[in-house]
Amino acid sequence: MSVLSNAPAVPDTGPGDDLERPAFLGARRRPPALSLALRLSVPLAALALWWWGAGTGFVDPAVLSTPPDVLQALRELVATGQLSEFLAASFTRAALGVAAGVTAGLVLGVAAGLSALGEELVDPSMQILRAVPFLALVPLFISWFGVDETFKVVLIAVSAVAPMYAYTYLGVRGVDRKLVEAARGLGLGRARLVAEVIVPTALPSILMALRICLSVSLTGLIAAEQIGTTAGIGYLVTLAQQYYRTDYMVLCILIYAVIGIVIDLAIRLAERRLMPWRAHAAAR
Repeated sequence: MSVLSNAPAVPDTGPGDDLERPAFLGARRRPPALSLALRLSVPLAALALWWWGAGTGFVDPAVLSTPPDVLQALRELVATGQLSEFLAASFTRAALGVAAGVTAGLVLGVAAGLSALGEELVDPSMQILRAVPFLALVPLFISWFGVDETFKVVLIAVSAVAPMYAYTYLGVRGVDRKLVEAARGLGLGRARLVAEVIVPTALPSILMALRICLSVSLTGLIAAEQIGTTAGIGYLVTLAQQYYRTDYMVLCILIYAVIGIVIDLAIRLAERRLMPWRAHAAAR
């Protein structure tokens, strides 16, 4: 007797009995054009509402300048060459201050997160600095550094160091202990452990800290450029306030908004390059 004769009969599946296609479990990305349209929808709606309110007289031009007046102010700055001069001055101060503050906050955050001794030495002072509004330090910094470029760079650096420290410290403390022990078991020294394991693992927190630092540093830049300077976007804000030029005031706000958008896009691009796996976690 054949063994196959005892096997259960397999039902004959016809063309209509095909297996159901399994559901797709991955991330479905929207088309780039639709994603861009969604991102621009709210800003464009706000611009249209502003244009409508200014055109119908619902908004007093003395309170909020019309979009054509702001465009005319932009043309004036471009024609005189002041826009490029002011942007270059502001960018130089912000770059130096943010670089110093981010570097100090990163080093201190890693040091405090790695060891109990580092935490005991660094964390109390950084918590005190974080609790003090950096704008309250302006008179003290003026008495120390004067009103030259050193004062402006130091003020921007101080505004950036606290967020970078806090997020780096939390990111380092959040590294899985088993991952560190495995890396040590493979023979990694302390320097390679920090550079190749701890910092990459804490990279999401560090990039978030960088985004916050760059945003907060704009506030420090405005405050610094309103004292003892003749160039910079903050100086332009002061001039607009003195002469009550609401068109220049609105223009400066838009310039800061564009700078913030460019910074955010740059950090998003860095996140996609350095952490491509995080794109799959976003809900669509």
